[in-house]
Amino acid sequence: MVSAPFAKLADTLEVDETEVLKRLSLLCSAGRISRIGATCAPNTVSASTLAAISATPNEIERVAAVIGAEPGVNHSYLREDTWNLWFVVTGPDREHVNATLARIEGISGHKVLDLRLVRPFNVDLGFRLRTQDRTTMPLTKRTVDMDCMQDGDKDILQCLTRGLPMVSRPFAAIAAQMGRAEQDILGRVSSLVHANVISRFGIILHHRALGWNANAMVVWDISSDAIDIAGPALAAVPGITLCYERTPVQDVWPYRLYSMIHARDRAEAHEILSRATALPCLQSIAHKVLFSTHCFKQRGAMITRQIGDAA
Repeated sequence: MVSAPFAKLADTLEVDETEVLKRLSLLCSAGRISRIGATCAPNTVSASTLAAISATPNEIERVAAVIGAEPGVNHSYLREDTWNLWFVVTGPDREHVNATLARIEGISGHKVLDLRLVRPFNVDLGFRLRTQDRTTMPLTKRTVDMDCMQDGDKDILQCLTRGLPMVSRPFAAIAAQMGRAEQDILGRVSSLVHANVISRFGIILHHRALGWNANAMVVWDISSDAIDIAGPALAAVPGITLCYERTPVQDVWPYRLYSMIHARDRAEAHEILSRATALPCLQSIAHKVLFSTHCFKQRGAMITRQIGDAA
């Protein structure tokens, strides 16, 4: 967290700051990266949920448009399952998330599965991009300290989750927008990183554009007691990029444990899944693999209302 982060990066790479800014801007324009900024620990400074709809083939485009029209939806995918439209809804609080789900259900005419997060085991989604080292980043357990939050922090986080301005001193630009001092903003960002409210700060990429073409969500029908052992073990498997427990829906969707696999192709994804199913705690556990076949929407999460809006 420095005043001129792109100059710092340029020094490390032994190029000019203007070259770094130029290349990052080109990567954004080309759709290879979405932004340079922050991701926050789930359900801390905002509320979110994973949701799904079962749409018939001739309804998919219409229902996907209904889902994507909601500003609180930041991810929307078509997956290979009867429950085929999957999306993430975010908002400043649970009331906003519930209202979004209700609107989608009412306009689409379809039941929405609300699959709330119970606990995360790995949600960093960090990639190593060198061909010889294409594994996920090392898994570390982090405790989030919400006591560090101060008035105005949500406005800062909103800016950071949208992405840093592509200028030499991006934190000064954010400070000017808020009528605050640059060092004040830098101090608060550093505190939020140290407290793990900001779970990751860096380049947020579009994995498909960089060769990670196989995206599989694997769900496991496992008891809540067994997750205590299975969750951390699954999260530690190389190639598992996300892992968390969610609430099942009685008589409709029994799955509690979720894991994501991002691979270059389906064969590689199945190799990763084989390592997971070989774990003693998962060998006899029924599971389902849902590959994504189309991305309808992908952007940063909404943290709060627009700066300056009424509370």
